[in-house]
Amino acid sequence: MSPISLILLFFVIANLPWFTERMLLAIPLTKKKSIFLRLVELIIFYFVSLVIATIFESRFSGGEIHPQTWEFFVTTFCLFLVLSVPGVIYQYQWLPLNVKYK
Repeated sequence: MSPISLILLFFVIANLPWFTERMLLAIPLTKKKSIFLRLVELIIFYFVSLVIATIFESRFSGGEIHPQTWEFFVTTFCLFLVLSVPGVIYQYQWLPLNVKYK
């Protein structure tokens, strides 16, 4: 898997909380998800993406995983938040416009 396809996969994962009303894609909720639940789900998906990246790093570097410090995790979390911006725009700016004018 190339780095570009890995980034595209993380783009999809980062936008999942904003495009569905199910918790963790499996648990149906009776009412609309709150922003708090969406952010918790985003953090969980960030850790899932870290596990995926670690698996691919160990697979393509001969089983060796490079140690990381806190700066790496802060930077990758901020990049994960940037990747989720299209989903936030869709959920909180695009959908209310469509509902209001129907």
